[in-house]
Amino acid sequence: MWIWNNMETKVMRDVLIEQVYQRMHDNKDIFFLCADFGSPKLDKLKNDFKDRFINVGIAEQNLINVSTGLALEGFTVFCYAIAPFLTMRAYEQIRINLSLHAQLREVNVNLVGVGAGLSYDVSGPTHHCLEDITIMKVLPNVEVFSPSDWMLAKGYVDYCLKVKKPKYIRLDGKPLPRIYNSENGFKFSQGFSELKKGKKLCLVSTGIMTHKALQVAKILNQENIDIGVMDVFLIKPLNEESFMKALKKYQAVITLEEGFINNGGLDSCVLQLINRKGARIKFKNMGFAQRYVFDIGSRDYLHKLNKLDEGSIIKNIRGLLK
Repeated sequence: MWIWNNMETKVMRDVLIEQVYQRMHDNKDIFFLCADFGSPKLDKLKNDFKDRFINVGIAEQNLINVSTGLALEGFTVFCYAIAPFLTMRAYEQIRINLSLHAQLREVNVNLVGVGAGLSYDVSGPTHHCLEDITIMKVLPNVEVFSPSDWMLAKGYVDYCLKVKKPKYIRLDGKPLPRIYNSENGFKFSQGFSELKKGKKLCLVSTGIMTHKALQVAKILNQENIDIGVMDVFLIKPLNEESFMKALKKYQAVITLEEGFINNGGLDSCVLQLINRKGARIKFKNMGFAQRYVFDIGSRDYLHKLNKLDEGSIIKNIRGLLK
């Protein structure tokens, strides 16, 4: 199911756009809209499908308005922008036009946000996106997809065409290694994959942090410490019964996310589930505290400053295993 091939790196947005482009040849009901945001793969799409590509300009609120209008006419819409601006500048429009409408009728708008977490590391806190899981997850009728690699992003396009409701697709902005060996056979309705089975402790991660979880597991495996790794890619809706069945065999769990913790993110999903089920599982969450990151440096440097690096994760693992 997974290979974690560090040699085969791709940018999620390019893979997803290429898949949408291929589907647009056969499906005349697909529109692609953007907020003046480019990509090498996007040039081909907008040239070949001039009648179904719209650039609304730097106007994310209007991007949602136009997308909603097309969706209400029965079209499938992909709207594409930088993640923090798509989710936070246009939040009222997403809430009223998509979340509310979707409770009454089909509205297939797929919000493609590029730049999850610290993807735009050196651009500073205006371009960081540490709040998006929390604010998008709270909206009724909106799904939240957080892929860890480009194969998941590739496979999700057909899911978008079949499931006719609003979705937020949070894509990392950096080229990332491939984890999964096929875009086929994903149980998107399950929402997670147990990439590595362990004994006492499991790392539950999403997005970029799944790569870090696998690296930590590899390091500890050399010391004969066997930990599990679960990749949560569909944060909402997560199949709680299947997830809890996989989780309850562990004595301890650590959640890893490139977002604010203790405020409704991945950690809240996991901890609330553990509490509701009355499971006796030790819990630790790792992410960013309630402060913006003004430091300038690479992603790894910012992780180390905020104790989200491999060494800090391993330290917490050792503490829980005691």
